[in-house]
Amino acid sequence: MLPDDAPAALSTTGAAGTPAQPLVEILAVGHGRANANTRNTATAIGARLRVLGHDVTSSDGWTTVRVFQSDAVSGLHVTSHLRVREGARSLQAWTSVRNDGPAPLVLQAVSSLVIGRPVGMARVDETLSLEGHSEWVGENRWTFSGLAGQDGLVTLDLPAHQHQDARGARTLVSTGSWSSGRYNPSGVILAEVGPALAWQVEHNGAWRAELGVRLDSSDSDVLVLGLFGPTDDDHAWTRVLGVGESFETVPVSVAASDGWQEALAELTRHRRALRRDPRPPVIVFNDYMNTLMGDPTTAKLLPLVDAAGRAGAEYFCIDAGWYDDGGDWWDSVGLWEPSVSRFPDGGLRRVVDAIRAAGMVPGLWLEPEVVGVRSPLAQALPDAAFLQRHGVRITEHGRHLLDLRHRDVVKHLDEVVDRLVEDFGVGYFKLDYNVTPGAGTDRDADSPGDGLLQQNRAHLDWIDGVLARHPGLVIENCASGAMRADYALLSRLDLQSTSDQQNPLLYPPIAAGALAGIVPEQAANWAYPQPGMTDEEIVFTLCTGLAGRLYLSGKLHDMTPEQAALVADGVGLAKRWTSRLVESVPFWPLGLPTWTEPLVASGLRGADESLVVVWWRGTEATETNLDLPAGEVDIAYGPPDDGWHVTRNGDGPVRVRIPAGPQARVLRVRHTSKESI
Repeated sequence: MLPDDAPAALSTTGAAGTPAQPLVEILAVGHGRANANTRNTATAIGARLRVLGHDVTSSDGWTTVRVFQSDAVSGLHVTSHLRVREGARSLQAWTSVRNDGPAPLVLQAVSSLVIGRPVGMARVDETLSLEGHSEWVGENRWTFSGLAGQDGLVTLDLPAHQHQDARGARTLVSTGSWSSGRYNPSGVILAEVGPALAWQVEHNGAWRAELGVRLDSSDSDVLVLGLFGPTDDDHAWTRVLGVGESFETVPVSVAASDGWQEALAELTRHRRALRRDPRPPVIVFNDYMNTLMGDPTTAKLLPLVDAAGRAGAEYFCIDAGWYDDGGDWWDSVGLWEPSVSRFPDGGLRRVVDAIRAAGMVPGLWLEPEVVGVRSPLAQALPDAAFLQRHGVRITEHGRHLLDLRHRDVVKHLDEVVDRLVEDFGVGYFKLDYNVTPGAGTDRDADSPGDGLLQQNRAHLDWIDGVLARHPGLVIENCASGAMRADYALLSRLDLQSTSDQQNPLLYPPIAAGALAGIVPEQAANWAYPQPGMTDEEIVFTLCTGLAGRLYLSGKLHDMTPEQAALVADGVGLAKRWTSRLVESVPFWPLGLPTWTEPLVASGLRGADESLVVVWWRGTEATETNLDLPAGEVDIAYGPPDDGWHVTRNGDGPVRVRIPAGPQARVLRVRHTSKESI
């Protein structure tokens, strides 16, 4: 809505009249809130904004609406950018502000997008929030919570209290630069019956999402969804906006549909549209997980290289340790020069040549944003090259953190990448990030949060520069698994490691849940088959990989021919399904799993075929019904001696009988007709 005498507003209802919630909220020192609360809505500046006009442009399948507003008191000029995919039900949004006033203004929070009634006219007590909790090796734990529950937005009889808005909010707040280290930067708001709105914050740093209640002119409760980057209250973020200066928020996106699964499917399509120059997924073998575990040598790698090539891998990544001569490399990293002691005969070049001879592209692990306290680089670079607080370098777990705003840092990292690409023909980098600096840096910044936001954006600029120089590079996004899984990074990079979880029985809920936050072709689930495993155990871990983008590890070189064939069959299915994977949308026949749920299922729905992974983590036999797309169902991947019974009566539910576990299978549904996805 673009009223003449009120702020612009965005709502899913299309209701007329003065909106209860402005499109933009801005907190600034000296202006604060119009109504007392602990949220970032009902701000004085937000309430005073008035519409100046708007324009509409279209390009490359997107239509962009810009809404221009101003605040006569502060002198702020505000532009809302709303990008809509043509023919879709999703949009990307961000806000830019310019200080046209007479004096500097200290910003404390600027919304990227605020929506009133995100799921239409549904009452708050009829509305749920789907939220993802995250932790190292415990990612993607999704839960549904009623908004009007005991810990939420309870009914307060606001009209009887001088018609004031509620003062609290339900919030998700992520701090530091692990954007998904505490919560997934996405979620869904849904009515118990009817519409749903999926959202995400596209930022590789700190962010806030909040749900609150306001009153409209008829004293009805209005649910409000607000999406923000860093704020003062949550992240020690303030920005002094000088006269004539501008600031731009982080982008966010929303996608609407009927039902939470359909909303996540629409957000999946939207995420694909955000990706820059996406490439078909390839099969990567990485030597780390449950295999070499950061201890690579020529003697250990050469047999693995041959076995990975025979299994069908297309890329081979040498993970942590390739630069280490001392055996304790954690706090000495930074120079990224190949070890001499680990590769004594022919050096690292001998190994990468063997990788190419086996028909694969060589890759290396890097953690570019850190320097170990024992690294020579810690003394060679000036203090200004490191993130600081009060003039002291920030140190976490034996590492200093590089400040990517500093030209010496960018020069060093560019030289490292260029050298490894040019000297060794590296075509793949796994970029890891195992520590986080907390609130940020106060060097050359208005606040620690401001310094961190600058650092986050400098990190993206560095990645853009690397890809501009080396457009053929395949780059994996990793941060202790999936501690930084966001679409600021994933719009640029090829794949996301979904976890560091080493226990195959704990991985299924992570793999199934990853599809709610990551497109299937980027959700790289580890499969780490071992020669000491039974056939069922090998199939179980391969099924986890096949639930998204297969990411292979394991001591393949010590396997029997029969075991190796079982691995190769899984790799073959992943390759055959590549063209469908990049168009598929996720679904969950049993709903999103809890962490301890023994029966887990997730699916990938393509136009003519769907794959469904079913994991049974119990020890006794069981059976279940699965609501799957119409069509013939068979087992696409399992051991030769299969004990599963899969039946279907017409296009009704699929009945699955599973022997004593743990066991897993990939089911295939050949659709009766081509579906629109």
